[in-house]
Amino acid sequence: MKNKSLAKSTRWYRKSHRLVAIPLLLFIVVMSITGLLLTWKDQLGFKPSAAYIESDKRPLISLADIEQNAIAYIDSLKLSNDINRIDYRPKKGIAKVRFEDHFTELQIDCYTGAVISEKTRTADLIEMIHDGSIVDYVFNSEGNPTKLFYSTLISLGLLFLAFSGFWLWLKPKQIKKNKAKTT
Repeated sequence: MKNKSLAKSTRWYRKSHRLVAIPLLLFIVVMSITGLLLTWKDQLGFKPSAAYIESDKRPLISLADIEQNAIAYIDSLKLSNDINRIDYRPKKGIAKVRFEDHFTELQIDCYTGAVISEKTRTADLIEMIHDGSIVDYVFNSEGNPTKLFYSTLISLGLLFLAFSGFWLWLKPKQIKKNKAKTT
């Protein structure tokens, strides 16, 4: 009688495991690949390397000047000039300017205001694919609802798959052990 109960619950876990795993398979693969790419982003060159400028005891220009130079430069490229953030690194002599509506990063000399480099932040795009916020970005959603739904769905799905996978491993062992006792 005990083996029948164990076999029945094993069949339920197997069916549930399959019903959850198959629809989530594509998302798990995407999340795994993008997670791997993010882990290796520096080695693969997905993130622009930071420049270093010698100070030679020159004075730093103002943050407002850095912002104006970044906007003027990005306007010349005919891209949106809505700044997301300025990563100011006075010890390295540079400021990294990132934009809201595209993945461009400008590195600006904090002493002269000159644009040192213009690169695409591929790692940011990969991260948005990884966490599902790319859909919110494309459709300009407020509050990242797709990211929250996607991440919650994947997390709960993986927790269930881990739990049901453990039971699918354990139940046959219990059945085998019960059969050994009865013979």
